[in-house]
Formats: sequence, C-alpha cells, structure tokens
Amino acid sequence: MVQVQPTTEVTESLLFRQGGGNLVYNEENGGGGDEGSVAVSNVTAILALSTLVAACIAFGSGCAVGYSSPTQSSIMEDLGLSVAEFSLFASILSIGAILGAVISGKITDLLGRKPTMWILNLFYISGWLAIAFAKVPWLLDLGRLSLGFTNGISSYLTAIYIAEITTKNVRGRFSAIVPLMVCWGVSFMYVVGSFVNWRTLALIATIPGLLQLILLFFIPESPRWLAQVGRDKELEAALLCLRGDKADISDEATEIKDFVESLKSFSKEGILDIFQKKYVRPLLIVVGMLVLMNLGGANAFAYYSGVIFVSSGISSMVGLITLAAVQTVTGILGTTLIDKSGRRPLLLVSSAGLCFSSFLTGLSFFLKEFHWWDQVSPIFALIGLLMYMGMYVLGAGIPFLLLSELFPINVKGSAGSLCNFIGNITGLFVAYYFSFLIEWNSAGIFFIFSAFCFANFILTATMVPETKGRTLEEIQASITHSSD
Repeated sequence: MVQVQPTTEVTESLLFRQGGGNLVYNEENGGGGDEGSVAVSNVTAILALSTLVAACIAFGSGCAVGYSSPTQSSIMEDLGLSVAEFSLFASILSIGAILGAVISGKITDLLGRKPTMWILNLFYISGWLAIAFAKVPWLLDLGRLSLGFTNGISSYLTAIYIAEITTKNVRGRFSAIVPLMVCWGVSFMYVVGSFVNWRTLALIATIPGLLQLILLFFIPESPRWLAQVGRDKELEAALLCLRGDKADISDEATEIKDFVESLKSFSKEGILDIFQKKYVRPLLIVVGMLVLMNLGGANAFAYYSGVIFVSSGISSMVGLITLAAVQTVTGILGTTLIDKSGRRPLLLVSSAGLCFSSFLTGLSFFLKEFHWWDQVSPIFALIGLLMYMGMYVLGAGIPFLLLSELFPINVKGSAGSLCNFIGNITGLFVAYYFSFLIEWNSAGIFFIFSAFCFANFILTATMVPETKGRTLEEIQASITHSSD
C-alpha cells in the first residue's frame, strides 16, 4: 500500500531534492530528479505504437482541415454552391470543433483516453462517408460538422494522451509529432486533391480512421488517468507496457499516485476549480495563445490556401505542392528541436515568423492592387504563404502541449474544454468571414493577421514559462507551490 504524503510534502518532494541537509532546487534537470529515479528513458515499441495511434488521429484532423482548399471549385460546380454556401461548408468544421471542444475535457476524463478514441473514429469515418456520397448541401455540411466535432475533441485528446504516456526527456519531441501529422494531413489533401475527384478524396481520407481502429487494440490506457480513477494495478501494468517489462517503474508509479492523491485532498474536480488564483496565469497563457493564433489567420491560411494562391497570381497546384514540402521540412525541424531548444524559443521564432509572413502576404496584395512591381508581388505572396505555414507547424502544437503540462489532472479536463472552446470560437469567426474580408480588402486582412501574430509574440516573450526536462508532476507541483 502506497503511503500518501500530505499535499505540501508531495509538492516539496517533487520540487526539491535533498542536498547537504537542505532542500535544494535541482537546476540541472529543470527541477527534475535523476532521470533513472523518476522515469525510464527507453522508447519502447509500445510507446512508439501508442504515439502512432495519436498520430493517426492528428493526420485525420489535418485531412479535414486541408480538404476544402483543393476542392472548392469542383464542389461549388458539382453541387451548385454559392460563395456563401461554400464558406458555410468550410467554416462549419469550426462549428463542429466548438461543439467537440465544449465536452473534450470532460468526456476524456469520464470515459478515459482510449474509449474516447473509439468514439471519435465513428464520427470521423461517418463524416467522410457523408461527404463522399452527398447529393445535397445539407448532407455535405453534416459530414463536415461530424469531422469538426472529431477535431474539437482530438486536438485536446492527442496532446494529453502523448504527454501522459511519455517520459520527460522525450515528451516534447513526441508531442511535436501531433502538429507535424496535422500538417502532413493538410499537405496530403493539398497534393492528392490536385489530382483526384473530391468524392474520391473524401473516401481516401477514411484510411487514417480505419488504421487507428486496428491499432487501438494494442495500446494501453493513460497511466495518469488510471491513477485518477483509482485503478492502481492497471496503472502499473500500463507503465510496464510503455516502459518495457524489465523496467523499474516503482518510483514513477509512486510519484504519479502520490500526486493524484494529494490533489484529491483539496479539490473535488468541479468546473470552478479552474478559476482558482493559482491557475489564472496558465489559463491566460494557453487561452491567449490559442485566441491570438486563430485571430492571426491560422484557419484562413489552412482552409483557403488554394484561393489565396490563385488570387495572388500563382498556380494553385504548384503552390499547394510546394507548401506541402515546406510544412514537412519545418515540422521535422520542430520535432527535433523542441526538447533541445525548449518550448519558449520555438514559440518566439514561430510567432515572429507568422507576423512577418502575414505582413509579406498583405504587401503582395497591396502591390498587386496598385499594379506596382507586378512581377515581384506574386513572389512575395508565395514566400509569405510558405513561410506562414512553415512557422505555423513549428509552433502550432505547443499551446496544447503546455495545456497538458501546466494543469494537473484534477482540473485538466475543465481547462481543456474551456481553452479549446474559446480558441475554436475565434477560429470559426476567421474561417467564415475570411472569404468576405479578402474581397473587402485583400491586403488589409493580412496586415490585421500580422498584428495579432505580433501580439502573440509579446505574450510569449512576457508570460510563457519553459517546461522542458521536467515531469508533469514537477511542473504542476511548482504551480501549486508558487501560489501557496
């Protein structure tokens, strides 16, 4: 039977190590203890497979996001849609995401991470089938709404699941796979959608969901969720599965159980717990980043890249294929750097790049409007779009990674639902109105995006903490300790 320490003792044991009779902060590991005492560093086959399942979900999310860009003209022609009707189809993905976001935290806490994945697959596959066989606009919209619902939950679920199954030394690297796979999904739609019919493309997009259905039989539940619901034996079995049969998981299991028990002593897991003073700063950080990232044009660039290329005088096919290559390179770079350089530096580079690239895209439309530098303005647009999507994939997954790191498991569900909901509301606004705004003032809308990206840079520089090299319990205990 594990002896549970009082809350303050658990917090101090996670924040400090014993040195010379005094409590000394461990700077070498960013507050962490010795690597072997808390977590095993091995990357096992099951850990890699579990990450692959989350990657399938992320890839499917990217497919849903990228679908509207290469198919806009053919869908409008085949079904006789107006610009407003297609804008509704494109943006209804965000409406579905809002609905999913509202329950994302609670459903994953109530059912568990794996059962939620099973449910998401049903919505994902049925959504694509509805689109593929749609003869009327409402069925098309219903299918995309189902995909949006899946995206709204999966954006939270994938980040949380990966963060909870990995060790501190690879958590950032594995979590960075999620935005990379999202962008690969977007890129896949861009490239394949340039060659196949929109109905065929929808059928192809069901493949990630079908693959995940098979792989779900072979992966474990999150150990931290098992600790939260009191299934200690299953927790240890899941850790052994993830770390290897010969791994010593006793210290890691004890740390997880002790911390979860300490949280239960002063929290009843109510929705209002997230508004406690100690969570105000992390809440402002995550919500602020998600809102500013969306108001900075993320959905506009993702949903309407093909239209932007054509409007700026560039071949849609050439632009989208080049964009896919750039996203792949920057995504791999971000995966490599996140555990070396840290979360904060990557966010600073990403937001600065988004700011500059939005401005450059706006400048290209400004020059085109007045017929200045007609030969140069399309190049500015191409560079701007490529740079924007490259910088986006570099930092897109970090807000949800920070969500999984900064909030303890007793309030993570409430925090996830709230942050996800607010972020998707702003994403919906941009997705729906972009088609009208670009007709109103093509240059001005990108300059506005640039201003929001600059605001995100300021937020990152002044408020975002560095969390690399520390276990989830250490990070979350430090938040609790600093607020006592």
